[in-house]
Amino acid sequence: MGVLQMRRKRIYTEEFRRLAVGRMQGCRNISALSRELDVPRRLLYRWQMRLKGRVSPIVVRESGLEEENRQLKQLLAERTLEVDFFKGALQKIAARRQSNGDTGETASTAKCGQ
Repeated sequence: MGVLQMRRKRIYTEEFRRLAVGRMQGCRNISALSRELDVPRRLLYRWQMRLKGRVSPIVVRESGLEEENRQLKQLLAERTLEVDFFKGALQKIAARRQSNGDTGETASTAKCGQ
């Protein structure tokens, strides 16, 4: 039985990707190029599509996600402040009721004629 080998995920620079795609332009044997660069052939084609604009580049998607993440964090901070404000207000109301002996319920009225 053969030993199963797992490939480690390599990180390629943007410059390396551009150079690899550039070499694909004049290359007749993409499989040989992929072996030479030690890059899966499918990944070369994916880079080529991204650079031609068919698929949005990773950097653009990440910056959009970062902006969305910033907005969500800001909204969360605002909601946290609102919750803290209302908790404090409720605590003050409860403390006043206890000091006044008031339960906060409406007083019952005596029936007429009794």
